[in-house]
Amino acid sequence: MLVVVEGAHDIEFLTRISTLLHTAHPTLPDLAAMERDRKLIFLPIGGHPRAWLRRLAPLQIPEFYLLDGEASPEREQREELVAQINRRIRCRAVLTRKRSLENYLHPQAIQAVADITLEFGDHDCVASEVAQRVFDSRHADYCWKQLTRRIRVRLRNRAKHWLNTSAVESMTIPLLQERDPDGEIISWLEMIGHLAETA
Repeated sequence: MLVVVEGAHDIEFLTRISTLLHTAHPTLPDLAAMERDRKLIFLPIGGHPRAWLRRLAPLQIPEFYLLDGEASPEREQREELVAQINRRIRCRAVLTRKRSLENYLHPQAIQAVADITLEFGDHDCVASEVAQRVFDSRHADYCWKQLTRRIRVRLRNRAKHWLNTSAVESMTIPLLQERDPDGEIISWLEMIGHLAETA
């Protein structure tokens, strides 16, 4: 089956968080193991989901799409796209309720990796806030606002990488339950597991 995500960082997050959840709930799929066993292929589409709407249909295999929630008006456009995908046979698509996958991380997991104290909401850009906080903590004589846009983007991408790898690996089930009390991530994994059974 295919798991369609927006970028490579999403794959890093999902493989690690599913392994954690599979350990506690063996009925949930371990996406890293499924990928190793060639039962699942991740497809990072680079943030352009509409272009892939019909392109994968000729493969006739189950498809699961996970798209970042984003803010209006982008969110409404994505909701329409999700509805179109969900009308297809053996296809499911969901929008994250939070801005992106980094918003499901607990500040304690981030602190364990970067030694910074951070508070953020469900719709904040966690990678940008983390990158700025880390930079400012290491440079007393130079501030984030003095950096060029290009350097800020590079530092944000570097933070995004370790947030979706090391910080996810620092998560625990209680920390995840605190950040995702409705079990949104579990529901995605259940959908993937169900679709995999139809392959």
